[in-house]
Amino acid sequence: MTEQQQMPLADDEIDLRELFKALWQGKWIIIVTTILFSVAAVFYALSLPNIYKSEVTLAPVSEESSLRIPGQLGGLAALAGVNLGGLSGGDKSGLALEILKSRDFISRFIEENDLYAEIVAAKGWNRSTGEIFFDPKKYDVNSKKWVRKIKAPYKAKPSNQEAFEEFKKIFNVSKDKSSGMIKLSIQHYSPYLAKKWTDKLVYEINEEMRNRDLAEAELSITYLNKQIESTNIADVRAMLFSLIEEQTKTVMLAKVREEYVLKTIDPSVASEKKFKPSRALIVIFVVVFSMLFSILIVSLRFFLKK
Repeated sequence: MTEQQQMPLADDEIDLRELFKALWQGKWIIIVTTILFSVAAVFYALSLPNIYKSEVTLAPVSEESSLRIPGQLGGLAALAGVNLGGLSGGDKSGLALEILKSRDFISRFIEENDLYAEIVAAKGWNRSTGEIFFDPKKYDVNSKKWVRKIKAPYKAKPSNQEAFEEFKKIFNVSKDKSSGMIKLSIQHYSPYLAKKWTDKLVYEINEEMRNRDLAEAELSITYLNKQIESTNIADVRAMLFSLIEEQTKTVMLAKVREEYVLKTIDPSVASEKKFKPSRALIVIFVVVFSMLFSILIVSLRFFLKK
């Protein structure tokens, strides 16, 4: 029994010795393969353009210091079907974030600022001149025309839906549940363009929320004035006048406050350092992968011969 147990162990030891011997014999395959892949990885990593990230930290505008509504008027407003907006003391940042991430808002932002080429066709940036490089197979800079050859239902010029999907890859907005702080960031080849878009988005979402509240308050005032004209009951008229006063305060607040819903805590900057790619990590990963791959090939040859 002892000899039978020792035989497999001896065979295993012989196989391991032979395997190491085969690896040593195939060392040039491993070395050459690793070097070739490493050189290719270096050239690939160097060919990748730098991408810069611009980020802004925002805080929801507190309504605690705003004009407050007595509970009685709030109830009367609800019965009248009037929304008292920001004067209710609620946090509008949640709604603002959902609008900010929505297809409608982003599509309008892209279309109004004509950002299709910078989002879909850009492929690099020249730090010396500040010029953005475009893919000539997608966009002709001289004629400012789209030359993409693409299958239906897509067209040469990207649609709002396609531009929105591409924009989502470089855009991120998140809210910290513990602190309530909001971080909005844009990644792009140009750090100045990333900063410009970041600041523009903050401005646009504040204007969007401001315009919504203004429109709603003005409609409410018009409705309340009609109700006053149609009633002679003193108590009802007094209640309606109070509601008009509160809606007027909403209009005033919307027109006076510069950062209406989201206030800038840490402004964005044109980053001097790239955000990605990490070229060293790419090269290290390829070197390790190519070494393991070549060892696997040599080992397979050894077992196939066996």
